[in-house]
Amino acid sequence: MNIQLKLLPYSLFLLLLSSATLISPSLGALGKCNPSDYKALMNIKKSLNNPYHLASWVPNTDCCNWYVVECDPNTNRINQLTVFQGNISGQIPSSVGDLPYLETLVFRHLANVTGSIPQSITKLKHLKMLRLSWTNLSGPIPNFLNQLTTLTYLDLSFNQFSGSIPPNLSDLKNLGTLHLDRNKLTGSIPESFGNFAASIYLFLSHNQLSGPIPKSLGDLDSEVLDLSRNILVGDASTLFKPNHTVARTIDLSRNQLEFDLTKVKFPKSLTSLDISHNKIFGGIPEDIIGLDLQLLNVSYNRLCGQIPTGGKLRSFDNTSFFHNRCLCGPPLVGCKQ
Repeated sequence: MNIQLKLLPYSLFLLLLSSATLISPSLGALGKCNPSDYKALMNIKKSLNNPYHLASWVPNTDCCNWYVVECDPNTNRINQLTVFQGNISGQIPSSVGDLPYLETLVFRHLANVTGSIPQSITKLKHLKMLRLSWTNLSGPIPNFLNQLTTLTYLDLSFNQFSGSIPPNLSDLKNLGTLHLDRNKLTGSIPESFGNFAASIYLFLSHNQLSGPIPKSLGDLDSEVLDLSRNILVGDASTLFKPNHTVARTIDLSRNQLEFDLTKVKFPKSLTSLDISHNKIFGGIPEDIIGLDLQLLNVSYNRLCGQIPTGGKLRSFDNTSFFHNRCLCGPPLVGCKQ
């Protein structure tokens, strides 16, 4: 038999072996990188059309040394993926759900990232931070986000999300910060939002939210509550509770709120208050003098009466008070006798 024919099976074996090595790199080539994490990351890179931003993701190298990812020092599993400010286009790959030990997932400042949030992220049972902001994600905020029960920080701001806010987001009992601001959200603020952890930082500004503010929000002792620049109506006085101890910033500006400010009792912890550009009437309560205010704006309302004097109020100029029905006294003109 021809010797070449005898060697043919051996040659085929070597060819298959080398091909398999290219497809499935040896553990030594990957260093500390877990093979399944390596495969998921390579799929993510491919889905994003191999952007230059991920140039350090070189095949058959240790993914624990790659840019924008981090490995847990004990398990060597990928626990952070932070993609930002790169020339990246396309959609968030479903392969992100194949990194089961992720605690932080960030796609940020990526104007050419479009589409929706992939449902595969519900597989991330250890995820604490989800930050998908300053992109062009669109469509409704998905109902399945309530399955990410370990989340402490959720940021979907500066996108094109539309439709109503899913009420079941309040199922996220560990959530400490929620950013839904600067989208195109409509409908009302869910009544269920009163079920969040009391001290949540809640940002819903710059949307098209309408209707009254749920009374349940008054049960939250939120350190930061920003509902500004919507079309909310009605009584917001229930948000101000004198027994609140951590409420620091309340911004209700540029809505259509209408209530008597005279009857409001401010929490002593309040340091920033903006209720400008509404239809709020009555007078400014005297106990505002006792607050350590760093910011105050009650302009463009229907307030009347004398501005209280003393305390931090002396540090604010007329722009904090002007364009009201009949407010008077320093820093505005004197009150008529």
